[in-house]
Amino acid sequence: MDHDSPKTRWERRAEMPLTVASMTFLGSYAALVLAPRPGTPWDDLWLSLLFACWALFAADYAVRWTLSGQGPGFVRAHLLDTLVLILPLLRPLRIVRLYEAMEHRRGLPRLPLYARVIVYSGISTLLMGFTGALAVYQQERDAPASQMKNFGDAVWWACSTLSTVGYGDIVPVTTGGRIIAAAMMAGGLALLGAVTGSFSSWLLQVFSREEDKERPPGGTPGV
Repeated sequence: MDHDSPKTRWERRAEMPLTVASMTFLGSYAALVLAPRPGTPWDDLWLSLLFACWALFAADYAVRWTLSGQGPGFVRAHLLDTLVLILPLLRPLRIVRLYEAMEHRRGLPRLPLYARVIVYSGISTLLMGFTGALAVYQQERDAPASQMKNFGDAVWWACSTLSTVGYGDIVPVTTGGRIIAAAMMAGGLALLGAVTGSFSSWLLQVFSREEDKERPPGGTPGV
């Protein structure tokens, strides 16, 4: 793979602007949900920022599609990018990639694989929990039978859903809320599996090293 291809150069240059746009998108959406001011210039500003950020995401997707030379095959090869374009609330997860890109540019040593999985999964969980709480609260707050009276209820629901505990004290009652809940359940299971699997592998590696240290050279430990 050519590491200095036009597509690679574009992705490297666009990384920081797209990350800033991702966080701007999330902040604007949070302002619309948590402090709505219908019919005021503030809401118009947040909506304008949301549209501008999404247009930037779409432009980046189109440029990478063109530079890849894959044609329609680009969509199949980049299903996650396509999903993020359709659901831009997932875009802030780019911050995980930004952290690794900054390490690479500064020449810093990368964290061990197991540590990276745990750190990235933790960051992804926080971002997914916050965006999920915002999205489900927007769907549920005006529903007649909703149990989510405030954003704190939505955060509590997101925590119990992502952790796969699911107390059942607060449940979505709208169709949109239930779709979001299903997506968060799947995401929670995937993140939990990644963290526990990596942690278990790390423990096995540590125990194996300890056994190797205890074993006498050229033989087996005595009974």
